[in-house]
Formats: sequence, C-alpha cells, structure tokens
Amino acid sequence: MKQFFKMTLATICGIAIFLLISGLFLMISLVGMLASDSAPTKVKENSVFVIKLDGAISERTDNGTPFDALLGMSEMSNMGLDDLIASIRKAKDNDDIKGIYLEGGITEFDAPATAQQLRDALKDFKQSGKWIVAYADQYLQANYYVVSVADKIYLNDNGMIDFRGLGGKGQYYKGLYDKIGVKYLVAKVGKYKSYVESNTLTGMSDYDREQRTAYLNGIWNYWLKDMAEGRGLKAEDLNQMANDSIMAFANPQYYVKAKLIDKIIFPDEIKAEIKGRLGLDKDDEIPQLTISDMLNVKSDKNSDGGKVAVYYAYGSIVDSETQNLINGGGHCIVGKSTAEDLRKLADDDDVKAVVFRVNSGGGSANASEQIRHALKLIKEKKPVVVSMGGVAASGGYWISSPANYIFAEPTTITGSIGIFGAIPNFSGLVQDKLGVTFDGVTTNKYSDYEMDLVLGKDNTETMRYMQTYVDRGYQSFLDIVSEGRGLKPAQVDSIGQGRVWLATDALNIKLVDQLGSLDDAVKKAAELAKLDDYHTQAYPGKGSWMDQFLPKENKGTYLDSKLQAEIKALLGDLYEPLMEIRQSIQDGSTVQARLLENTKVK
Repeated sequence: MKQFFKMTLATICGIAIFLLISGLFLMISLVGMLASDSAPTKVKENSVFVIKLDGAISERTDNGTPFDALLGMSEMSNMGLDDLIASIRKAKDNDDIKGIYLEGGITEFDAPATAQQLRDALKDFKQSGKWIVAYADQYLQANYYVVSVADKIYLNDNGMIDFRGLGGKGQYYKGLYDKIGVKYLVAKVGKYKSYVESNTLTGMSDYDREQRTAYLNGIWNYWLKDMAEGRGLKAEDLNQMANDSIMAFANPQYYVKAKLIDKIIFPDEIKAEIKGRLGLDKDDEIPQLTISDMLNVKSDKNSDGGKVAVYYAYGSIVDSETQNLINGGGHCIVGKSTAEDLRKLADDDDVKAVVFRVNSGGGSANASEQIRHALKLIKEKKPVVVSMGGVAASGGYWISSPANYIFAEPTTITGSIGIFGAIPNFSGLVQDKLGVTFDGVTTNKYSDYEMDLVLGKDNTETMRYMQTYVDRGYQSFLDIVSEGRGLKPAQVDSIGQGRVWLATDALNIKLVDQLGSLDDAVKKAAELAKLDDYHTQAYPGKGSWMDQFLPKENKGTYLDSKLQAEIKALLGDLYEPLMEIRQSIQDGSTVQARLLENTKVK
C-alpha cells in the first residue's frame, strides 16, 4: 500500500510538472506570436499582393487572434472593407509590389456599395501602372463586378460566371399569421415605409415596388457601366447577355467568346502567368503578401498636423447590447455608448474635425436621437462630415442629418425618412384557438393598455393614441432633417414618406451634398477645419483578440449563439417570423426608424 501511494504521488507530480512546462512553452509561443504579429512586414522584391475574395466583406471587422496564422486562418472568412482598401493603397505605394492577384470565390458583400468601393480602390491601384490578374473556379455576380477591373480575367476549365442582374423575392408572413391567429397592429407614417409590410401583407405594395425598382435599376446600370468599361464592351450588350440566358449554365467557352473572361486555364498555368509578370524563373517561389501581411507593412503616411477623427458607425441602431442580442446579434450602434464616444471627441482638443462613417439601415428612434444630438454638439465646436457607406437610411439618415457636409457612394442606399411602430396581437391564437381568457381590475382606463394591445380584441382607441405618437415622431424627423439640410419641413415631407433613394438621386434632392469616398470626406473635413497638414485616426478602436477570452456583460447565452443554427434548421421557414415576433415582444423601443432591406449581394 505504501508503494501504491508513492507511485500515485509520483504520477501526480509528473503530470503537474508536465502541465507547468507545457504552460510555460505555450506562454513563450504566445509572446513570440504576439511579437511576430506586431513586427513590420518586410516586402521582398518582385512581390505580389494576393487577395482571396472568399467569405463575407463588411464595413469593418475586429482584429484576429495570434493563433490564426498558426492554424492557417490568417485570411479569415470575414474581411473588413477598411482593411482591404488600406492594404490596396499600401500596395500601390510600395515599389517592391508589382501587382495584385485576385482569386475569386464565394463572396458576400454587405451592400452593393461595398463591392463598388472595393472595385474603385483596385481601379485606383491600376492607375499607378501596376497590374491586376484575376482567377477563379467560379465568379458570383458581385465578385465578377469587382474583378472586371482586372487587366486579365481567367477561369478554370469547369468554371462558371453567375451573371443575372439584381433582384430577389422577400417573404410575407400574413398568410401564416392568419392561420395561427396572430395579427400585427401597425402605426406608421410614410407610404413607402415598407418595413412592416412583410407582416401585414401577402405581397409587395405598389409603393415598395416603385422604390425598389428605381434603386435596383440604378445600381445595376452603374455596375453595367463599370463592367463594360473594364472589359471593353457595351453596357447594353452586357445587359442583353443577362436577359438572353442563365449565364451560370453557359459553356465556359462562351464566356471567352463574349469577352467576359480572357482565357480558360488551369491552376498551374496561372502560377506561370504570375511568375512571368514578376520576371521569375520556373522553379522560383512567388513572393506573396496577404491582407494580414499588408496591414503590418510600414506606412509612410504623414502623422503630423491636425487630427481628423474617423468614427465608424455601422450595423443596427439599438438602445442596448441586450436588445441587439435579442435582434439576432451582429455589430450594432448602441445609442448611449456611441453618444458618449462622440462627446469625448467633441471635448478632445487634439481632434480638429470628425468624419462620421455611417453604414446602417436604422433601428431605434430613441437611440438615433441620442447619437444625432451628440453629433450636433461636436458640430458646435468643430466640422463634422458624414461619409455614407452601403446604407445610410431611416435611422441611419437621422444620425447623418446634422453634419456640415454629406458624402455618399454612388450606389449608397439612403433616405427612408419615415417612422413606424408595430406590435403583434395574439388574441386570435390565445383566445380563439387555445381557449385562454383574461380578466382583471385596473385603477385607470389605460392601466393595462400594453396587455390590451397584445391580447385584447378591440384596440381601436389605443392604436389611435399610438398613431398620434408616431405622427409626432415623424414630424420630429422632418424638423431634424429640415434643420440639418436647410430645407423646409414640407420639402422634406415631399421626398420623405419613407422613400428609399439611390445616392445619385438623393444628390438631386439635397439629401446628400456630393458623391465621393471616405477619403473625399476626410479631405473635406480637413478643408473645413482649415488644416494644411493632417492625419487620421479611426474610432472606436477595434476589439482585440483578448476580448474574446474576457467576460463581457450581456454577452448572451447558448440560446443566442451556439444553438441558434440548430433552432433555425429545426424551424425552417418558421424561424424568421417567430424571431420577428420575439423581437417585437422583447424590443425595448416600440417606435422604429428602420429600413427593411437585405442589402447583401453575392
């Protein structure tokens, strides 16, 4: 027995020592990776910058972990437009980088304007005299739009191009709700305000069809013009191709004949092509740089002069992080914390001007107003210029309106000046179908009005009060835009009514001042601040990889994250309407300035 305890103790000590040594090695490795990750990238002579267009591209992403490179995940499936554009600019200015190799894949852009901005950055890169070559097994439409700027476009022998035009069908749940005894009670202002229609109609209204047709055709025509210019074709001929057949099913040789691509080649041939352009021998390795590498390339950017703060506001506008989790998660603009950030910028004497980068379809009217008020306080002290990304509509326009000057990308979706409130009523389900009834006492007539809205049979009088409340909110929206844009409320109402506008049209009705990029907005801000020399700094700072390991208040539960995909698979088509009902019940902000728009493109 004595020998047994001796051996057991020795085993435990051995395990403890092993874990201690392993932990020490892990710590050393982690420190090494952190040092390596922060070390400037040295660019070799005759290098190529490789951009793999595969995954989701959105306005901005958080920093990855130091383990990503170790695990072969340094090029994450989620890419930030800001990082992509910054990397392309560095590649343009670096003499050792001779060109860009674009490898196509299944890419999802969060908005048409995101694809347009990336293409514009690549076009600017080409103006330096450097080359761009693209290759893929398949090009989805938005992906092809981006690579159409390349000098040469190649495709695998069994490849395809998905070229079809823009569009899609939305889901309308009224028929389902009728069957289960649910009815949406809606108070809104704006005949074009279509957010509630998916819950109240069985198909698209004429007003919604009108606005969607206008801005989708505007975006498509812009894309056709760019693609035609890039490929030396006519826009009308490209459009005819999309009408004549399903391009994804075409013989790859047709793509060559139609001049959509230059040649069908195999992977080994694309390697030879790039080596030839770099002047390398057959057996030489190709010096490559990824996006992660480029972000660590030392920049010669001037850090002197006044500071222009670039504040990124993207995602749904919400009252709290908890509300965002209820809505399904994702990056959001929290009213209180964003307003606090903006107040700090207002009080920071080192910041001479602020560029407010907005990419949002709106959300809570209350949170939008907090942010607008904070932006107005900045404007009293220093210039504020708005740069609109893919979408700056409804609440996204609300928070943009007080700026001194507004820039938008040509394919930005904006406007949607309107407001609504929507509450699901379950009386048909609970009382008629399930047989549950309610009774009670109150001290006053409207003591239990919320319960009456959700479960009561007659809501006419209560909804009249709610409509008055929403009408007042819409008038406030009109006054806010009127003040910010120097228009009369009646003028704003005539272009409001919840209507969504493409930026090229919004320019003509004074909702935006100029079409241009984020860089153009920065230059304008410096001009308004009378800065000859300036540098930029991005706000808020990106979340570090360590944030993933630290506890965070209201971070959510397994129900909101791990099991969400399983729940979605189980519920199928019922998932979206049930989550909509869940959001409506638990949402802390009844009145919404929000755009119903799935702006993602592939």
